[in-house]
Amino acid sequence: MMDNNGEVSNDIRTVYAAVSRGPNSDLKNGQLFKLYKRRWFVLLVLCLLNCSNATIWLTFAPVANQSAQYLKVTLDEINWLSLVYMVVAIPLSFATTWMLDTLGLRITLILGAWLNMLGAVLRFLGTLPGESFKIQYPIVMLGQTLGALAQPLIVFAPTKLAALWFPDHQRATANMIASMANPLGILLANIISPVMAETSAQIPKLLLAYAIPTCIICVLATVGIRSSSPPTPPSASAETSNSEPFIQGIKLLLRNRAYLILLLCFGSGIAVFTCFSTLLDQILCVKGYTNDFAGLCGALFIVFGIIGAGILGLYVDKTKKFMEATKINMSFCAVACIAFSVVSLMPQQKVAVAAVCSFFGFFGFSIYPVAMELSVECSYPVGEATSAGLVFVSGQVQSVVYIVLLQALTTRLADSPLSTCGEAALSWKVPMMVMAGLCTLFTCCFLIFFNTRYRRLEAEEQATYRTRESQHLYRNERPPWRRGAAENAEETCHYE
Repeated sequence: MMDNNGEVSNDIRTVYAAVSRGPNSDLKNGQLFKLYKRRWFVLLVLCLLNCSNATIWLTFAPVANQSAQYLKVTLDEINWLSLVYMVVAIPLSFATTWMLDTLGLRITLILGAWLNMLGAVLRFLGTLPGESFKIQYPIVMLGQTLGALAQPLIVFAPTKLAALWFPDHQRATANMIASMANPLGILLANIISPVMAETSAQIPKLLLAYAIPTCIICVLATVGIRSSSPPTPPSASAETSNSEPFIQGIKLLLRNRAYLILLLCFGSGIAVFTCFSTLLDQILCVKGYTNDFAGLCGALFIVFGIIGAGILGLYVDKTKKFMEATKINMSFCAVACIAFSVVSLMPQQKVAVAAVCSFFGFFGFSIYPVAMELSVECSYPVGEATSAGLVFVSGQVQSVVYIVLLQALTTRLADSPLSTCGEAALSWKVPMMVMAGLCTLFTCCFLIFFNTRYRRLEAEEQATYRTRESQHLYRNERPPWRRGAAENAEETCHYE
């Protein structure tokens, strides 16, 4: 194609230059993007890391009494072994988002694997028996803190991994698989800890069982993850990942109305789920439900959540209806939250309580990976770790506020004949209504005010269109004597 002056156009020169780079040129091979089988290995390592870190987090919660007896501390001090994760995550999250978007996925995951392993091993060493060993609890707390330092490095990675290694039709599924490894780890901790530590003397054996897998995972991450991204990107957006510097990305997010609505409303949803998981046993015991039944409800909550996430992830990958799926599921979550606030205050309603917990988990957990993908779509080209990480930070901050608020609204019951809580029986009627009201309020705000374009998908479509135009232009402009016979005969069907 000649311009008005009879010269070859700049577009043609660009295509010729791309082809002249050598035999590895994507345009010359008729291929712009490429998928690598090792993306599944990287995903596997992240899943194992996420699951292992979650088990480290909640190791002591299901066996709090045994742990307190072995470490010779109070139950409040045992609770801090779990709460330290939340305390550390909030300030460290900003550094983590910078690391993922600046230093890359490989360094971040390897650092997370080492911190997770060192924390697990240190916890085990801190519980070794010995008459003169008097600093067990501080060493165990230090190990938990190292695990807490690893948490943001691992939890923020699924969106980044999906963007860098997977094509657009697999991103939501990859994000879902990596994200759901965390609740799977929570479920395993609730099953393994009570089984392995029936008495306080078995606490060291329990911590050793958790430490061994972290060593294996650390080796897999250190040796197996060789690069942050594949040599050839799987999609157009992967080519431009991290196109905005970290500080500039933060500024863009603060000016993005749709993102700010998602940040506030979905962060509130994360807080409601944290409150539900944390306070479930305390809420149910007042009406005579046992700890075993509360554990069953928590397990149903997680299992049905993983099932729902799998179904929704596959659906969104095929349809790209991120916004519609998030709004519908958040609506059902609000209904489930209202239902739970009612049935949890009724005695002898085990079937109803279990059904509501399952319903809550099915629609609630499935939102998380899709909403994280939606945060990237509405904020592109800001780095994936920055946009998804700040949503997680919002959820953590609101979780602390919600838990403090709900606990402050409880009142001591003068008489509670059904209670299995011991001496401290509290009324959760007002807190449950407040939680349901907050969930409903932020869900309505999201349904009414949130609307966005899918910026990343639009950018990929434009890039694909430009590439095809360039390929057509190149094929049509090459002189016949520089084309092969088969190329001349089949050029139309090759590109259409």
